[in-house]
Amino acid sequence: MSTITLLGDLLAEPGTEFVYEGEADACAGCPYRSQCLTLESGRRYRVTDVRENGQLLECAIHDRGVRAVEVEPTTVRANVPEDGSFAGSTASLAGPCPYVECPSHELCEPDGIEHGASARIATVHGDPPHDVCHLDRSLTTVELDPDG
Repeated sequence: MSTITLLGDLLAEPGTEFVYEGEADACAGCPYRSQCLTLESGRRYRVTDVRENGQLLECAIHDRGVRAVEVEPTTVRANVPEDGSFAGSTASLAGPCPYVECPSHELCEPDGIEHGASARIATVHGDPPHDVCHLDRSLTTVELDPDG
């Protein structure tokens, strides 16, 4: 289900994904707050459409302004424990990882889902991008649906 919101002009392209971080201090007193602060904080979204003929509005956060877009919640690609991971099952992240140089780090600590939260596995992709997990975890890469 699409939601209309305001998004920075540089991000306002179909297919752009972002994690909504909530209200910033600079939003106080903005006349567009009710149109802009419509999303769930900490959730990943994808732009599905940019409203044609929409005005470019001034914004204290986005230097080129904001414009009206349609967004939908989207899945989060992540590494989860391999055991019991199949499409339709639920999974949680394995836990924090201090190895930021690892090619899987972004998947082990993805934006858009918190450690400890469980989500339905929408798709299983298989082997993660790393050759060896330095924490000796058996992981698989999946798409998590936080709403599922």
